[in-house]
Amino acid sequence: MVETIARRPMPRSLYAATAPRAPETGPLDGDLNVQVAIVGAGFTGLSAALHLAEAGVDTIVLEASQIGWGASGRNGGQVNPGLKWEPETLEQAFGADLGGRMVRLGDEAPGLVFDLVARHGIDCAPRRGGTLRAALSATAEKGIRDFQRQWAARGADVVMADAKGMAKLTGTGAYRAGAHDRRGGQVNPLAYCRGLAAAALKAGARIFTDTPATRLVRGTGGWNLSTPSGRVTAQRVILATNGYSDDLWPGLRRSIVPVFSSITATEPLPPELAATVMPNGVVLYEMSASYVYYRLDDAGRFVMGGRSVLRQSSDPTDYRSLIAYATQLFPVLKAVDWTHRWNGQVAVTWDHLPHLHEPAPGIHIGLGYNGRGVAMATATGRMLARRAAGGGPEVLDLPVTKISPITGHIAWPLAVKGRLMLDRWRETFAA
Repeated sequence: MVETIARRPMPRSLYAATAPRAPETGPLDGDLNVQVAIVGAGFTGLSAALHLAEAGVDTIVLEASQIGWGASGRNGGQVNPGLKWEPETLEQAFGADLGGRMVRLGDEAPGLVFDLVARHGIDCAPRRGGTLRAALSATAEKGIRDFQRQWAARGADVVMADAKGMAKLTGTGAYRAGAHDRRGGQVNPLAYCRGLAAAALKAGARIFTDTPATRLVRGTGGWNLSTPSGRVTAQRVILATNGYSDDLWPGLRRSIVPVFSSITATEPLPPELAATVMPNGVVLYEMSASYVYYRLDDAGRFVMGGRSVLRQSSDPTDYRSLIAYATQLFPVLKAVDWTHRWNGQVAVTWDHLPHLHEPAPGIHIGLGYNGRGVAMATATGRMLARRAAGGGPEVLDLPVTKISPITGHIAWPLAVKGRLMLDRWRETFAA
C-alpha cells in the first residue's frame, strides 16, 4: 500500500492558472529495477527522461511534489542564450576545446527548447522574438557592447540598439542602449515542463509524483533509492534537484545558494495599451543590481520579475517595489490590475556557471543555472541523458567538478543581502 504522504500542491501563479493540465501521475507503490532513475521532475530531469526514453533506456523519474513544482514551473519564462561568462572568458579559462564547446552549448540551448516544443507539439505559448539585454548606465552599456561584439564575431544573430532603438523595441525611454539577441524568446514555463513530461511518458519513461527520494545508497545491483512507499534499484542515477536540492547526496545542498526571485503579472492589457508596452514580442532583462526582467505574454499580460524577499511569499506588500518600478517604466500600467504574484528559489553557484558532478560511478548531477534555467537546464538534461546512456566524457560540454560546499552556507541569507547592497553601491558610483 502507498504510504500517506503530505502532498505539496502546485504553488499559485499565473502559470498554474493558465497552463494545460499535467499528465496523470501518482506515487510509486512497490519496488522497481531500472536502468536509470532520475530525481526531480523539472526541466533537467524531464529533458533527461525524454532523451533517455527515446534512446530506448528504461527510465523513471521520482518527484517529491508535482511536475514543475520548483523553479521550472515558477520562473520568468524567458528562454535566454548563453552562460553567465562570455565566450572569450570561457575559452581563456577552459581552453579552445572545452571552452568552445561551452560556448556552443549556450548558443544552441534556446534552439533545443523551441525544437522540442515544435517536435512534440507542446502547448506553451512559444514565441521567439529575441532577448534584450538592457543598459541603464554607461558601465552596463560597455559590457553589453562587448557581449554583442563577441557573439557577433561567432556568427550569432545579436545586434546593438541605441536609445531610440530600445524605445521602439520596448515602449519605454529608460534605456541608453541594449543588445537584441534574436536567439532567445519566451514560453509559459510550467506548460513547457508539463509538455516535456507528457512527451517523456509517451516515449516510455515513467514518472512518479508525490514520491520523495529519502535515501540513496550503493547496493549489490546498482544504486538503491528509498521512497516512502517503495524502493528503486538503478544502474545509474541522475540528480536533477537544482534550487531545491536537499541532503540526498552529501554536500550537494550546500554547494548552491537558493536565491529567491519574485514575479508579478497584470490582467490581460487592452489591445490599444498592449500595443505600447513591449510591442515587438521581445523579452528583456536589465544589466543592473536589481536583476529585473519582464515580458508581455501571449494574452497581453505584463509579467515582471526581480529580486525577492528571502522566503516564500504571496503577500502583496512584498511585490510593491516591482510594481512601482514597472509603472515607472510604463506609466500606463498604473491603470491596470496586478492579478498574480509568486516567488521561488533559483540555484546560484559560486562561479555563476552550471555544475556537473560525478561523485561516484553511476551518479550524475547537473544543477546551478543562475537564472538561465529554461534553456540551460533543458540542454543539461539532454547531456546527462547521453552520459547515463553510456556515453564517455566527450558527451559532456561542461566540466565535471568536485562537489564543493560553500563555506558559511548556513548564513546564505545574510550573504545574499550583503551582495545585493554591494552591487547597488557599485552601480550607483559607476553610473
